[in-house]
Amino acid sequence: MARDVSDTTPLGARSELVEWIASGEKPRETWRLGTEHEKIPFHRADSSPVPYEGGRGIRALLEGMQERTGWEPIIEGDHPIGLADEAGGGAISLEPGGQFELSGAPLRTLHETARETAQHLADAKAVGESLGIGFLTLGMSPLWSRAETPVMPKARYRIMTDYMPKVGSLGLDMMYRTSTVQVNMDYASEADMVKKLRVSLALQPVATAIFANSPFTEGKPNGYLSMRSNIWLDTDKDRTGMMAFAFEDGFGYERYVDWALDVPMYFVKRDATYHDVAGASFRDLFAGRLAQLPGERATRSDWANHVSTLFPEVRLKRYLEMRGADVGNAEHIVALSAFWTGLLYDETSLDGAWELVKSWSAEDREQLRADVPKQALKARIAGRSVQDVARDALALSRAGLQRRGYRDDSGRDETRHLTYAEEIVTSGRTQAERLLELYHGRWNGSVIPAFKECVF
Repeated sequence: MARDVSDTTPLGARSELVEWIASGEKPRETWRLGTEHEKIPFHRADSSPVPYEGGRGIRALLEGMQERTGWEPIIEGDHPIGLADEAGGGAISLEPGGQFELSGAPLRTLHETARETAQHLADAKAVGESLGIGFLTLGMSPLWSRAETPVMPKARYRIMTDYMPKVGSLGLDMMYRTSTVQVNMDYASEADMVKKLRVSLALQPVATAIFANSPFTEGKPNGYLSMRSNIWLDTDKDRTGMMAFAFEDGFGYERYVDWALDVPMYFVKRDATYHDVAGASFRDLFAGRLAQLPGERATRSDWANHVSTLFPEVRLKRYLEMRGADVGNAEHIVALSAFWTGLLYDETSLDGAWELVKSWSAEDREQLRADVPKQALKARIAGRSVQDVARDALALSRAGLQRRGYRDDSGRDETRHLTYAEEIVTSGRTQAERLLELYHGRWNGSVIPAFKECVF
């Protein structure tokens, strides 16, 4: 989750909110990709969750990572809650249940993404091993109840924890027990943003299907291949979902801003204090009439922080965030970035992807979103299986990566990073289905082997 920002510049007009998003526009030659991935830590000795405090806790893990990497600590109160690479632009943060997240730096090529991912995992593994901590390659914690899951000392999470049960039945599971990977992508103009947003929204459930990897909850199969994705269906409908309005004529920055203005706030941050205003209107803060903070008016940081609490399947900030996938191993992480980079950063592939999805209705897209968590590649849309759609999307992505032409030191282009996803789609068997086969076979009906076999 993004680091909350502090920019006290006051906002005076709606146009400034639009301009804030538009300021993300970048010429093609400066486009970058940023990969974010979470991982659930556990104690290797007994497969138990890792609390914040203690000699073998999350705090000790952060302190060990600080010493190893030299990154600067991010402090809230007297608690380290993350690390920032002031030189390279990456950061480490904590999700509500202790999920350990790397927000990768903006990088030019997938080869760099693979190196960054490998370096971070090597660092985390080295520090973790010294503390008896491992990290799961699963999209949901497979064993512990919500009550057994630790709580991180971050004020925004306390506010969200109080609010979530009021707006959905599964929001706390999303916060505390799931783990995701996402990729952040640039756009050149409003028209380019709209095209990329529409394509990536339509195909987000396809990515969910390819990378489905959360079949266990509390020690047994949960009935889904991506339980993480299913959880989002009942988290908070005001701020989640497929954004059907993005496909309407005239959609652009202004329409997104109007939607964001109507999503209830969680908090307003002033200095180091988070004020709980959950359910209140940003429009009231904007107008200086927020009942909880009389006289306070919105600042740029209020807007940036509010936008970071919107959770649609694709989020627009000053870049686009692909939010549909469960986390998995290192190949899985980089393959997700490869999938979207090949589709969205090559004009011919982007055009081809739009041809693939443009006939789908809003109802088609919603039904696909509802079916994929359980059916994954076997779900259907517009008379086709998701497996077939995924095969076409991967072919477009591969062609886009070939045309990008970025080669590593061995002369290989970026298509090698798609192999993991292509093998899943060719076989028709997701990682979740392979894990279920192990559970019903060699694992003898137990998820405990996952703490040895599904580990970074």
